Amino acid sequence: MIYLDNHATTRVAPEVLTAMLPYFTEEYGNAASVNHAYGWRAAEAVERAREQIARLLNCPAEWIVFTSGATEANNLAIKGLRRKGTPARPSGEGTGRSALPTSFVTNAAEHPSVLDVAKRLKRQGVAVTILPVDRNALVDPQQVADAIQPETALVSVMLANNEVGTINPVAEIDRICRERGVLLHCDAVQAVGKIPVDLQQLPVDLLSLSAHKFHGPKGVGALVVRRSGPRIQLEPLFDGGGHEQHLRSGTLPVPLIVGFGAACELANDAIVSLQMAALRDSLWQGLQSELEGLSLNGPPLAERLPNNLNFSIAGVDGEALMSSLKEIAVSSGSACSTAEPEPSHVLRAMGVSDSLSRASLRFGLSRFTTKAEIDAAVAEVMRAVRKLRA
Repeated sequence: MIYLDNHATTRVAPEVLTAMLPYFTEEYGNAASVNHAYGWRAAEAVERAREQIARLLNCPAEWIVFTSGATEANNLAIKGLRRKGTPARPSGEGTGRSALPTSFVTNAAEHPSVLDVAKRLKRQGVAVTILPVDRNALVDPQQVADAIQPETALVSVMLANNEVGTINPVAEIDRICRERGVLLHCDAVQAVGKIPVDLQQLPVDLLSLSAHKFHGPKGVGALVVRRSGPRIQLEPLFDGGGHEQHLRSGTLPVPLIVGFGAACELANDAIVSLQMAALRDSLWQGLQSELEGLSLNGPPLAERLPNNLNFSIAGVDGEALMSSLKEIAVSSGSACSTAEPEPSHVLRAMGVSDSLSRASLRFGLSRFTTKAEIDAAVAEVMRAVRKLRA
């Protein structure tokens, strides 16, 4: 089977695995053990990885807080701020105003780890605003500006959409938030490793990422907490030991963190991004030349993540389509995280009909995807669609 579901997760790169292995079998110390060399070497490995991640993001290493992944990072960013107030960002008219954690703004195309948190906050009495997105899943900065109220504490907007690859104008949204004295959180999970993410050029306050989305191991991610300006006051989600600047207690998974750092050394290779985009374009062109009734979901290919392709196929049943694809691993337009699959909430927010959402496919390429695999994927989709339409 050909794996083309790299938005869900990616293969661990050989270089990453090689870096990790000694920390399972030889250097197995606890990074919090300060009384012997095993612990010292583990702690050194953690800090080395922290520096590698910081270099990729162009930020100080002390901004990096390790988590179990981006879902935890998103929860910590939003719930942590919700539980404990934070000073306002330095700005013009907003300077000196306390940002009260009573209002939260996000959008309808965010990942469930943001939207489900928003639902919980709303049940707890927080004023939550869920902004619409356009037909390309793009967030309108002006709508963000209009939604911000005096009591708004936080805005959360993803950098790149996990289903249709839309790249949001986060720099413009950040400027608006900074002018209003409101903090901005950014889920950058799908963007890191595919497009440049430079926190000197993109000065968001909180940013989430996860290693397994760009050839690192599963089970480790980070929340980047900006430390310049007034300190962002976050409360941990759970207690016990005060690890990671008292924000994330628990024994650090040293091998995973080492792998995280090694993956960052491979990331943001411009040549790899160009190669993925070229293969993605070849995939779309091959399908269009052989099949009718295809509609692209999301922005034009040149304006989305280089490894993303999402499209719907008219005239076929979505469930039957997925069952017919035996040779490729891809995602469908139904959210199967529950017992009752529903059409993708992102495609619904974009205005795509439920029938076309169910009959959609999401392809995610990686640095390991080959032209032969793309050609085989085109042939497999053609075979399945023609059989269903016969």
